[in-house]
Amino acid sequence: MLPALLRHRPAPALAVLVCDTAGALCALALPLALGMTIDRLLGGGAVPWTWIVLCAALVAAETACDAAVTLLGGVHTARLTSRLRELALERLLRTEPRRAAAFPPGDLTTRLTATATAAAGAPVAAAGALCAVLLPLGGLVGIALTDAWTALAFLLGIPPLVLLLRAFTRDTGAVTADYQRTQAVVATRLAEAVDGAATVRAAGTARREQARITEPLGELAAHGRRTWRIHGRAVGLSSVLLPVLTALVLAVAGLRVTAGALSVGELVTVSRYAALAMGIGAVTGALGALARSRAAGERLQPVLALPPPEHRDGALPPGGPGRLDLAGVGVTREGRPLLRDVRLSVPGGSSVAVVGRSGSGKSVLAAVAGRLHDPDSGTVSLDGVPLRDVAPDRLRQEVSYAFAAPVLFGATVADAIAFGAGSPDAAAVRAAARAAEADGFVHLLPRGYDTPMERAPLSGGERQRIGLARAFARPGRLLVLDDATSGLDTATERRVQRALDRFDGRCTRLIVAHRASTAARADRVVWLEDGAVRAVGRHDRLWHDPSYRAVFHGGTDRPDKADTVVPRPGTTAGRGADA
Repeated sequence: MLPALLRHRPAPALAVLVCDTAGALCALALPLALGMTIDRLLGGGAVPWTWIVLCAALVAAETACDAAVTLLGGVHTARLTSRLRELALERLLRTEPRRAAAFPPGDLTTRLTATATAAAGAPVAAAGALCAVLLPLGGLVGIALTDAWTALAFLLGIPPLVLLLRAFTRDTGAVTADYQRTQAVVATRLAEAVDGAATVRAAGTARREQARITEPLGELAAHGRRTWRIHGRAVGLSSVLLPVLTALVLAVAGLRVTAGALSVGELVTVSRYAALAMGIGAVTGALGALARSRAAGERLQPVLALPPPEHRDGALPPGGPGRLDLAGVGVTREGRPLLRDVRLSVPGGSSVAVVGRSGSGKSVLAAVAGRLHDPDSGTVSLDGVPLRDVAPDRLRQEVSYAFAAPVLFGATVADAIAFGAGSPDAAAVRAAARAAEADGFVHLLPRGYDTPMERAPLSGGERQRIGLARAFARPGRLLVLDDATSGLDTATERRVQRALDRFDGRCTRLIVAHRASTAARADRVVWLEDGAVRAVGRHDRLWHDPSYRAVFHGGTDRPDKADTVVPRPGTTAGRGADA
């Protein structure tokens, strides 16, 4: 993931690298300048102001570069974090809902917050790691250029240092990944509990739920302790190795001074370079940050890799009636067929009710009809154009959905109804609310349509009616109602059905139905069983089949009085005959 991050806005990352490298070069030049200054001071003569000024300039330049790295790195990381979150959200919202649903809400929260921040720090961490390694290597080169025998003594300690760094980087990456996974489990369980707070309270299981949420905290603490053990082991080993190596280097350098091979200034230079070469703390810190960023990037990558639905920049024919065709449509999830070779043709402007037992594939059929999901086989077409060939923005203007449990977006009630492709005006919003039987209770809210959503206490049925109004505000040529009237009482549902009837001839309606009264008002009924179409026809004809009646009455053949209906006035038994 690091190469992709470096390709995005490379200039700030390059500036951080340049400043970091410049600071490292200043740090490497300082020991040489300091040694030369000391030799000139000890040699007598005029005060070497030039060398003293050079030393001061190097110190000031190193400090300025470090400050620039901190500032530029912080700004770049913040902007990159924002960009990563935007990309992840875009992928989540553009991909098929089933793919996004594979990530639990709590897990997504951690990936889009802490994980994204850690991943965004990768370019700065990489620059820091590069310069952190540059200092020890430069120090070793400085020692070698000053005195080869002293450099040879230092080389004796390189192999254990390399092994220490390698083990630290590997173990840090592994424990970081484990910590982030456990953190996601805690967040997921907390989100579930908050979402189901009423159920938890009604069941009296608050303590049990609290224990379930906090149970992974022990594992989280174990990962934290493991992190500190890894750091502690690295620091402990380095605290033994480095003093021994320092003593060896200084002993050899001291012997070389005694032998006249090194001056006092060169001894100072060697000691300073040795300190830089042994900067294991800076290296372990930089490599640890890079390992954590890499682990975070690996956790964020599955979200960024979510594929958007393929499409062409096509359009539907203007003025089309909304004819819906499904040819050999099949959907399989985890090896289980949800839809099997569905072949269906819905005339434009008509209404079709989709019925079947729970798990028969009704909602899956509703999803593929408007391309919320893509089928694994077969083709779905609207007015003769495959949905895969229609640009998403154009498709959403022509296909509207209403759901059983709608999520209402927008600052106000009016915004919630207007939410979606296009911008219906205030008159269209109110007309849609009246059609969905929502206008009455909306006027009872504190500020009517201008009531903020957080101050609108809506029941489940009222939320459904707002969701219906949102669909009615822009019906397009295909309107899909996925159990969108299940929370309405019988009288309200019948009034909504009458409003739907007004779309006859100009909007195709696909209605997932659980009530016989809903199926009876449709032009035809699609009866699903185990993901396949068992029959298509008028409700009154299918009603003669006991298995069809059992769909609505839980296995009994006797219909409830409330659901015993006759065809709508103006229809005939032969209308919409079996397709």
